Amino acid sequence: MPNSDSAKKRLRQNEAARLRNRSSRTAMRTQVKKVRTAVAAGDVERSETEFKAAAKKLDKAASSSLIHANAAARTKSRLSKAIKELKAAK
Repeated sequence: MPNSDSAKKRLRQNEAARLRNRSSRTAMRTQVKKVRTAVAAGDVERSETEFKAAAKKLDKAASSSLIHANAAARTKSRLSKAIKELKAAK
């Protein structure tokens, strides 16, 4: 347990940040999963709309250092590729 006042404050701040980060990370992962589900179902229109939302959440997560910027770019690239392959197959 923290002893000094500043350490106690840091603990409170870390707890708030942890909860905020966990919420954002969960929302981001859920959105990415929605895109992958839509692609697996073969729904081009839904996958494109879900991808727009997922890209926004990934960019937001990267800008707040929740995930690395390259990780966000890589995920967006892979999702985009999957959608393009789905379009080409139809």
